[in-house]
Amino acid sequence: MTSSPDTARRVAIVTGGSGGIGRVAAERLAADGMAVVVSYAGNRTRADQAVQAIENSGGTAIAVKADVADEAETAALFDEAERRFGGVDVAVNTAGIMLLAPLVELDFADFDRMHRINVRGTFVVGQLAARRVRAGGAIINFSSSVTKLALTGYTAYAATKGAVDAMTLILAKELRGRDITVNAVAPGPTATPLFLDGKPDAVVERLASMSPLERLGTPADIAEVVSFLAGPARWVNGQVLYANGGVI
Repeated sequence: MTSSPDTARRVAIVTGGSGGIGRVAAERLAADGMAVVVSYAGNRTRADQAVQAIENSGGTAIAVKADVADEAETAALFDEAERRFGGVDVAVNTAGIMLLAPLVELDFADFDRMHRINVRGTFVVGQLAARRVRAGGAIINFSSSVTKLALTGYTAYAATKGAVDAMTLILAKELRGRDITVNAVAPGPTATPLFLDGKPDAVVERLASMSPLERLGTPADIAEVVSFLAGPARWVNGQVLYANGGVI
């Protein structure tokens, strides 16, 4: 006997949901009562661990592999969410990569990799979410406070996130009449493997001191903003929310 999808429960897709901010955001949305689809690019073990952590806490989750820059794979991701849970209410696109170097030194292959995941990936996920997210839902992109901080070495990465900002603001207007909010979260320095990788302790300490709160952000800090945008924040739309402890 097969069971029908639980159409009463809200459903969230979280890309990049197997680690870092994405995993904590997935766990927070599950704690908020949503069924969560943890989308991952390649590391199945980490994705399964994220699902297990959610289930151990009484939540519901599945893991689905998808390259966010591949429209067919991402469409299959949405298909699976709809097949298993009856629809999609929230799409959180945390998937992204960060490769740092001064503009004059950055390898063009690295530039193209970041553009493919951070820009094309956001466009692909946004297009599918705009077509499939149900009324009353939310699309949440991920930008970065570095677009305002203008830190040296971040030129190419910041450029990709500037593109995310533009897509977010315009898509919010293009979805007029749909009752779907579109916003972006722009974290500041946050203690994730993506951010900490390769940084000397002195650099990490300097970045932590930039905030009046005198610490780095945590993934839980950012997940709180995702939870707000995915749930009660129905009057917040077409915005880039800077979650950075006051560095700008």
